[in-house]
Amino acid sequence: MDPLSIIIFIFILLFSVIFHEVAHGLVAERLGDPTARYAGRLTLNPIPHIDLFGSILLPAFLLLIHSPILFGSAKPVPVDYRNLRNLKMGIFLVSIAGPLTNFVLALLAAVVYRLTPHLSEMGGYLLIQTMSLNLVLCFFNLIPIPPLDGSKILASLFGFLDSAWMYSILSLERFGFIILIFFLFTGLLQNILLPPVTYFLRIFLGPHVPSSF
Repeated sequence: MDPLSIIIFIFILLFSVIFHEVAHGLVAERLGDPTARYAGRLTLNPIPHIDLFGSILLPAFLLLIHSPILFGSAKPVPVDYRNLRNLKMGIFLVSIAGPLTNFVLALLAAVVYRLTPHLSEMGGYLLIQTMSLNLVLCFFNLIPIPPLDGSKILASLFGFLDSAWMYSILSLERFGFIILIFFLFTGLLQNILLPPVTYFLRIFLGPHVPSSF
């Protein structure tokens, strides 16, 4: 990536992960837990959301190794699930809010792209990058590996059948980082993410899809 592309990537990444985390906090608040607001995290100011590993070191590492999949994360918004009025449904709704927000951001970028007849080259590039990165963030976070949102979604679904299953899945969070590193270095992460991301990019871009896709 050239310097301008890196700057654009960082800008879109920050914008996307902040909306992801704020969505978690807003839904949690609507369901009874104001922890995120008390922590000052329901803001679009990037400073409270920046995480040393997820926002800086991980994206830099992926850029350095020329990974075909680029992503990052913000500092997780604090949620006290004990405050939720309905624990199992609350965990599900709070967890899915982040990935769903990224999908909606990608969809909005696609609508602008498809409905703007005379986009500049830079405008088109920004919108395609917004679609790509938000789709990656959406499907990455849906992977059911703790502490990703997908693991909490899975735990809540199992919780409707047996609460013990829910707590067992959530207890695996301490091993999640090791599993994610394994997926990253073995290429499994790329194999998981590329098919759904490419599929939706083709749908979003339609007849305007670039040859690289």
